[in-house]
Amino acid sequence: MDSAASIPIGAEQARTLPSGANLMTLSGWGRYPAYKAEVYRPEKVAELSDLVRRGGSMIARGAGRAYGDAALSEHGRVVNLERLNRMLAFDEATGIIRCEAGVTLDEIIRVFIRRGWFPPVVPGTRFVTLGGSVAADIHGKGHHRDSSLGAHVSSLDLMLASGEIRRCSREENTDLFMATLGGMGLTGVILSVEMRLRRIESAWIAGETIVARDIDQAIAAFEDIGQRYGNSLAWIDCGGRSRDGLGRSVIIAGNFAGPGDLDRRRGQAPFDVPPKIRAGLPFDLPSIALNSLTVRAFNAAYYRFHSARSGASIRDYQGFFFPLDAIGGWNRMYGLRGFVQYQCVWPLAHSREGLIEVLEAIGRSRRGSFLTVLKKFGAQDGILSFPMPGYTLALDFAVDDGLFAFLDSLDRRVLARGGRVYLAKDARMRPEIFREMYLNFARWREIKGAADPENMFSSSLSRRLKLDAV
Repeated sequence: MDSAASIPIGAEQARTLPSGANLMTLSGWGRYPAYKAEVYRPEKVAELSDLVRRGGSMIARGAGRAYGDAALSEHGRVVNLERLNRMLAFDEATGIIRCEAGVTLDEIIRVFIRRGWFPPVVPGTRFVTLGGSVAADIHGKGHHRDSSLGAHVSSLDLMLASGEIRRCSREENTDLFMATLGGMGLTGVILSVEMRLRRIESAWIAGETIVARDIDQAIAAFEDIGQRYGNSLAWIDCGGRSRDGLGRSVIIAGNFAGPGDLDRRRGQAPFDVPPKIRAGLPFDLPSIALNSLTVRAFNAAYYRFHSARSGASIRDYQGFFFPLDAIGGWNRMYGLRGFVQYQCVWPLAHSREGLIEVLEAIGRSRRGSFLTVLKKFGAQDGILSFPMPGYTLALDFAVDDGLFAFLDSLDRRVLARGGRVYLAKDARMRPEIFREMYLNFARWREIKGAADPENMFSSSLSRRLKLDAV
């Protein structure tokens, strides 16, 4: 199932749909869950305003790259903002850009990278909209220095449930601004965003690859390279079942290269990046393809490959920031039932113990995570934003009959050490766990209630977690 698929409907059913609506089955990038909804695709702000004035619950949707149910509304209204995608203004002197919410990071990069500018924060894919990125307050490989995207947003225009449009910033409508960063689209519809791009000297990343034999070496490597590199992450082999070698890792770190870092003999001109051949996965793999044995074999091969190639390196920005974008439809490798990405974070003082507990639990469960990523977080200020100073682990699990009970057990372990789970990746967390993890929820709910007293902006995620309830 694609992340958005049209469902054929008969003439009688078609007549019952409101004007401008299409009945579609939608899912997030994990392809679980999937729900039917009325989908609207306004091309102008005035059309969006008309939809808001009709009343009833709704949720905005961007490119559909949130993993779970944050941009879904079962049997409700979903407003796709991809057509509201104009770049409105850019100041070459300051790097400040203002765009409509439907502009993607990919579009910004393609226009501005050769001019020496790059988004201040990018996640693992460039195919996300700017509005969705703000709603999830995305983080990247540089959070330990740069925080999340919200730290670089100077203002945003928000359409409220009343139809009023408010300019929000740290100086104007401050509470609403902070509640919208990481607020999962529940305070209103983000219409446009103003942020500062980063000045760069090339489209290449100069850095190094470090191999760690266990989680302690990995953490030590992060503490060391954090002083030298602005971007870092680790791939972790989560298949270990004992403390010996638990969390063996390949750490990749780097900074945007300057002209002196480039090897012109190898064709590394500052902004000339070789075109990527984007392969596609044309079919769903059978569920048996990704199991503990195949994942363990892949992890072992990946570790050996990078162990032989550790050291200094120069790589283009696409391979460094967005390696999975080279595989179109890579989410199909998990089969028809889809997958969930489980991402959690622990406070710095509890990160080592939390990582060991979760990795040991995964080993005992014999579950395989094809992609397991470790990063270090720094400061954070959004009311419902996910990061906190500490270490974060992201894992992919194919959906099966026992998965959610296992993830519930991980939730309890993470919560016991003061951690939390990322809402933009979540598809199954329980509301009582959410409220214990997100201690600022009451403050956020108060701001949401003042801006949207009838809970017009409601999603499958918000109803599942009872975010709409007082």
